[in-house]
Amino acid sequence: MHPEKTSSEPLAETPARALGEFIRTHRERLSPLAVGLPPGPRRRTPGLRREEVAQLCGVSPTWYTWIEQGRPVSASADALARIAVALQLSRAERAYLFELAAQRDPAEPDPAAQDVPAALLQTVGLIDAPAYVLDRQWNALRWNAPAADLFVGWLDGAHDRNLLTYTFTSPAARSLIVDWETRARRLAAEFRADSIRHLNDAPTRALIDSLSAASDAFARFWASQDVFEREGGERAFEHPSRGRVVFNQITFKPAHREDLKLVILVGSE
Repeated sequence: MHPEKTSSEPLAETPARALGEFIRTHRERLSPLAVGLPPGPRRRTPGLRREEVAQLCGVSPTWYTWIEQGRPVSASADALARIAVALQLSRAERAYLFELAAQRDPAEPDPAAQDVPAALLQTVGLIDAPAYVLDRQWNALRWNAPAADLFVGWLDGAHDRNLLTYTFTSPAARSLIVDWETRARRLAAEFRADSIRHLNDAPTRALIDSLSAASDAFARFWASQDVFEREGGERAFEHPSRGRVVFNQITFKPAHREDLKLVILVGSE
């Protein structure tokens, strides 16, 4: 006979349970005095009571309790923002809260509407290896001379600066990129993963629609629903004047501007 499972066994960790644990821990750390409440006698738990936090947030105690218990209930960005304020979370703690809930903080400005950090753009020119900066739709915002020399048909001369448009619609890309089919398929899967949070933004949607119409390959790869993390590794090119060149790709995301990417191609030894 198999032993019966007991109620003391730990429950499986889920995103909802992780969110609940995070909120509960910070509730217990917050003293009543910190929010202007009298300490009161006979508090059975440290920190604030659930009912007190619910009142501060303007939500029902039952709903708040379910959130802490990790039940699969809907938590809007507005409700999460009120919880963050009530629990007096720091900026980093608030950002972590919204990451756990897979929500965008309404207090955070849209990164795409902010100016690109000047220091990031200046850095590109200081790098000897091919380097470029991409925005959230993978348009090249800045690149250096080695990158322009390498990416014929994209970063040299007057061309569309979008990496996906170049890869899927430019004949020069098919000649330049070694094993184009594999690289292009992976690029589409990486963009799907990278763009999940702004997939319905007008610029992103327009890019996907135009590529699907212009490239059968992109339409096919996009329909596959493949999702890959963007990662480094070896990149080989068949340059029209230099012949076969091989690099190792490294991608950086600036702090507080994870919609941008600094890509550097380091020569392979």
